[in-house]
Amino acid sequence: MNRLQAVHALGQSIWVDFISRELLASGGLRRLIEDDAVTGLTSNPAIFEKAIGAGGDYDAALRTLVAAGTREPATLFEHLAIDDIRAAADEFRKVYDQTRAADGYVSLEVSPRLANDAAGTIAQARRLWAEVRRDNLMIKVPGTAAGVEAVRTLIGEGINVNVTLLFSREAYRAVAEAYVDGVETWTQRNGSAANIASVASFFVSRIDAAMDAELQGRIDAGDPASARLQKLLGSVAIANARLAYQDSKAIFTTPRWQQLAQQSRARPQRLLWASTGTKNPAFRDTLYVEELIGPDTVNTVPPATLDAFRDHGEARSRLQQAIGEAQAVFDEIDALQLPFASIVERLVVDGVQLFVDADDKLLAAVTRKRDAAGV
Repeated sequence: MNRLQAVHALGQSIWVDFISRELLASGGLRRLIEDDAVTGLTSNPAIFEKAIGAGGDYDAALRTLVAAGTREPATLFEHLAIDDIRAAADEFRKVYDQTRAADGYVSLEVSPRLANDAAGTIAQARRLWAEVRRDNLMIKVPGTAAGVEAVRTLIGEGINVNVTLLFSREAYRAVAEAYVDGVETWTQRNGSAANIASVASFFVSRIDAAMDAELQGRIDAGDPASARLQKLLGSVAIANARLAYQDSKAIFTTPRWQQLAQQSRARPQRLLWASTGTKNPAFRDTLYVEELIGPDTVNTVPPATLDAFRDHGEARSRLQQAIGEAQAVFDEIDALQLPFASIVERLVVDGVQLFVDADDKLLAAVTRKRDAAGV
């Protein structure tokens, strides 16, 4: 049993935060599934931009699409992405079947330009769900106010959802409640909800990057509380995630949920740890994997971090440890009047914009390749 398999044995699913045609064609994804117990995959516009923009893996498919009369860059991309997502979902189908729809999911994101458009998000999610035609697909929806509305509707229609760009416990709780509402709607109309699945993607490293910049700025300015600020460096993101996990346990042990789960065989929405590659070179490169291992959760891991953990990570369940210390971190944030709430609000806006920027680069890359196809 290697280190990644050991994490799986502790009750956490490891998903890979990456997709490319080369990974699929070379058998690399199958090896991750068979050798490392990887049980799912996530994608986003930035990942597809890197995959499609670099090299020539997609050139032949692009030429075929262009020759058939498709020229709109967004439509070309969607064809390419759906082919990859279907292929990845097929690789994970055995996991999906063996776990009886508990795991084995592949995520495809709606356009980031729809982040504040609930109706547009719902419409595109329905269309992608119908076009991909894989039971183990999850549609990624941002956890904005509009996204929460979309989650409630989509789950109510039996469409699996990966809710992304969650940074605060308040945002997470709103998403979890929307999931419960959606399961209730589905159950009232259809009975069993055993095949409905959702994850709530709670971001980690970006919080430390933003909070540490705020803390260090105050320390460098000679804040009288510098010693207390120093102790908070590198501690906020993990504390935030651990407290969110406590929120999750509370939500999915309420009488309302227990009755609904018994009636419909619905599964709780799992927390998924995202942005788990360290951004601070002073941190251990496996920090956000090691500290957040716990049962009934997912960690979606970029390839470099996956390799690092396989090589030297420590597989030990830590997620439910130091809850008192985690709460103390946020008590100190309040006492020092640190702008955590405004920082995480900005991170959502910035996260959407990063995906829009990646989408722009992606469509530009597709356009260049289309024009170079000579068809």
